Amino acid sequence: MPFTVTESGNGVSVVTVDGQLIVANRQELKQIVQDALDGGARRFLLDFTPTAYIDSSGLGALVSISKRVREAGGELRLAGLNEDLRSLFELTKLDTLFTISDTAAEGLAAF
Repeated sequence: MPFTVTESGNGVSVVTVDGQLIVANRQELKQIVQDALDGGARRFLLDFTPTAYIDSSGLGALVSISKRVREAGGELRLAGLNEDLRSLFELTKLDTLFTISDTAAEGLAAF
């Protein structure tokens, strides 16, 4: 399973993306976040520390997830982007849409 969901001590749902976020698994990530929203969660940290690749459909899924979370009155942050992924977010200007922390610990501390 490419996604692991844990709850932090301060009420943040941490979703770790292992390997890749691609067309084949983007719907699963969207469903995980939607189920958490339906369950009352409002604060999310997506941890990309073990992630090597995100394709264009994965980026689209992140934008969609961000919109859903905002509409529900929540907050979504990203963490752990490697150098290539960070460049991708800068190139596509998505670094202006998301709050991005270097590490998951920093992301959690920022909530």
